[in-house]
Amino acid sequence: MLDSLEKTLPRDSYLDDATFQKEWRAIFEQSWVCIGRASALSEPGDYLALRLQNQSIVVVCGEQGDLSAFYNVCRHRGTELVPLTQPGPITGRFNRSIVCPYHAWSYHLDGRLRGTPHLSVDTTGVTLHTLPLAEWGGFLFIHLDDATDTPLSAALGEGVDRLARYPLADLMVGDVITYDVAANWKVILENYNECYHCGPIHPELCELVPAFKQGGGSELNWDDGVPHRTGATTFTVSGNTTRSPFPGLSESEKTHHKGELFYPNLMLSLSMDHVAAFTLLPQSASRTLIHCEFLFHPDELSTPHFDSTDAVGFWDKVNHQDWAICESVQRGMQNKVFQHGYYAPMEDESLDIRNYVNRKLSELVE
Repeated sequence: MLDSLEKTLPRDSYLDDATFQKEWRAIFEQSWVCIGRASALSEPGDYLALRLQNQSIVVVCGEQGDLSAFYNVCRHRGTELVPLTQPGPITGRFNRSIVCPYHAWSYHLDGRLRGTPHLSVDTTGVTLHTLPLAEWGGFLFIHLDDATDTPLSAALGEGVDRLARYPLADLMVGDVITYDVAANWKVILENYNECYHCGPIHPELCELVPAFKQGGGSELNWDDGVPHRTGATTFTVSGNTTRSPFPGLSESEKTHHKGELFYPNLMLSLSMDHVAAFTLLPQSASRTLIHCEFLFHPDELSTPHFDSTDAVGFWDKVNHQDWAICESVQRGMQNKVFQHGYYAPMEDESLDIRNYVNRKLSELVE
């Protein structure tokens, strides 16, 4: 009987906008949220800006290379310092100072108010509104609760240790694809967190990694990594590449694939020569923006004939297969007969999502 199986979160958790907003307050406003790579901010004045629902954020590289996160709002009239008309992160560079496009109030790169044209006011102590910023493995995280006392390391947990030999902080972005997926963010995380679907959905992936379809993916050892087929070493169309393995990997990591999910919004899939990093930016109960960055070692990126298409092309095919089935799940759940789904035994890892969401909701103080 189905009653012997564990139930998923209820219908409203995937479809209801009010429930989505409650989850947003409990999770994304109370957690360290990944927003992108620090390598996008390498020179003074470089910025990364994005919206997290109604909150507009800009991270700026200062004169000494230090990074600061500010609310993307001028102290004068509330104008966005970097206009954000589309979802998703954008990058650019300020020229020596941050200048509001409305009345040209200007700020130093560290957020201090610099000038107020045609006004004689004391700018001492006036700064842009800041918020907590932290970095791990070259990834930037912000926290919308400026009173948080939870360090990023504690929030990330044991996954950091499992990836200790990958030189994540040194890697550079070789390619980027942004996907607009018509599915709830938890549907995407649940799909990422199990391989019961791999056999039916990913024939090319299962040819490369046969273990993904054996027993419905019920015996995968993610701590040690999952082996490729004999003779294959990485996630590419052929299973091989001319790129060298990352320095410092174990012998097993040179032939196995690893994956980690860092709640609430960072999914990492790691091969011996590249990393696919997925940053989820939920837009509504039924829509999620996924910013996918493909990371490579700088030594490989600097070679005259660097070409990432073998990895990016393979990932793009696999990603489209995943997003299509997630969108089908989202449409299917809209039928009035759907009240909840079920987790099969080989989907036990997906239970983490249910437990994580319920725990965060229980901690919410309205």
